[in-house]
Amino acid sequence: MPFSTAADARAANDQAAGLRRLFGSSRKRFIALAHNAEVAQATLVIDRLCDAAAALGLHTLVVDAADSAPAPHEMALIDLPSCVEAVSDDVSYLAARGLPIRHVDTQGRCGAFLEAIALAAPQADLVLVHAGTMDLARLFASQRVRPLLLGADTPRAMTEAYATLKRLAQRPGWLAHDLLIVAEPGGPRTERLGESLAECAERFLGAAIHDCVVIDPHIDAAAAPDARLLQLLRAQMAQDLLHDSAVMPLAHVAPAVH
Repeated sequence: MPFSTAADARAANDQAAGLRRLFGSSRKRFIALAHNAEVAQATLVIDRLCDAAAALGLHTLVVDAADSAPAPHEMALIDLPSCVEAVSDDVSYLAARGLPIRHVDTQGRCGAFLEAIALAAPQADLVLVHAGTMDLARLFASQRVRPLLLGADTPRAMTEAYATLKRLAQRPGWLAHDLLIVAEPGGPRTERLGESLAECAERFLGAAIHDCVVIDPHIDAAAAPDARLLQLLRAQMAQDLLHDSAVMPLAHVAPAVH
């Protein structure tokens, strides 16, 4: 998606070139997006993430393995590349509900599925894996991952976001997370949503919210990606290359994006 000014377009090109130099053109990056059944606008969040990746010059493969995802094509276990759908020049899609467990090994891990995905979509620079906590734990196992959590401006959505964080903190031991909240940027409760979750995570689990970005549910689909979302995506792309990514204190959790 193009930026609104020529200067922004040049900046996006510079960012894409920098990412390619840093990661190498053939190296795929994987991002773990935890499914939240209480967030009805998960598709909107995925779309905005894909828009942000496109603004950085990256092609995204969305691997939808959540319980709400479509069933995979019947050829998925025989010819996975044929099941990857081209959505646009910048986005591909793979319906993958139930596929990770079909690649489980004797240790209960599903890393072979990530390898199969990498081979099936050579055009993808970024693979966004949307799945439940159990599948994410099996897929990424002992890798250093900072999962993306989903939340929304409802008590049930934020309660489920905390439950997801707790499960990921306890089983794979992932203690740093990013948070995307679908909410009105200027809403009366928005400022406290991320802060409250971060406080609970730190107090009860010793975990932390690294970055928090609010996604406006009413934003024009043609709008350029927000700068904070671009920043979060760049950090996600780079985080596993760092030795120990510093966790941002609560005071730096962004309450909203305007």
